[in-house]
Amino acid sequence: MTLKREGNRKPNECRPIVMEVGVVPNSNGSAMVKFGKTTAIAAVYGPRSVYPKWKQRSDRALLNCIYSMLPFSTGERCRPGPSRRSTEISQVITCALAPAIFLEDYPKSVIDVYINIIEANAGTRTTAINAASLALSDAGIAMKDLVAAVAGGVIDGTYVVDLEGKEEDASKCDIPLAYMPRNKQVTLLQMDGDLTPKEASEVIKLNIKTCEQICEKQKQALRKKWEK
Repeated sequence: MTLKREGNRKPNECRPIVMEVGVVPNSNGSAMVKFGKTTAIAAVYGPRSVYPKWKQRSDRALLNCIYSMLPFSTGERCRPGPSRRSTEISQVITCALAPAIFLEDYPKSVIDVYINIIEANAGTRTTAINAASLALSDAGIAMKDLVAAVAGGVIDGTYVVDLEGKEEDASKCDIPLAYMPRNKQVTLLQMDGDLTPKEASEVIKLNIKTCEQICEKQKQALRKKWEK
């Protein structure tokens, strides 16, 4: 039996993707990324001085990512302000992006990345990573590569990528993955659920192939801005 997905998506097909760079004029760099009904806006400020000064690193910059879901982003109003979940995802995003940045080029400074989810239908952390990577590049931050991210799973024995809300509930597992295509380096790998080693391997392969496609869309969004 063929798995039916909303919009007649194929198992290896993402939701409609929209990417735009330079959406927050007063930031050093910014981007909006939309996967179906999940939308993230990221804005970068810095590199700039660290206060208090005792937090400075003499040999590298601090990367500070702040993820938040706006109260109107879901059907049920989110409680405003930081939560345990948003704090955890902020740290996850920081760890996913740090390997791509030449932090040693900006000693004694901080790079702040603010990411707001304005609409959510699963995949918020991966959408946030895609937006933040684009915003960092737009800000002119020295990077080894763009970071692309997506989540995959298994529904009724079928390997699927870019899970949306109902699919996330139906999947045996949710595996978010972030990837730098140039170095073929995975910078984030999480798993929520229970899969066999073979199933996990297949989902990871599907995620990596999809990340390579997402990275091309990121490059197109950057080129579109600079062509203007």
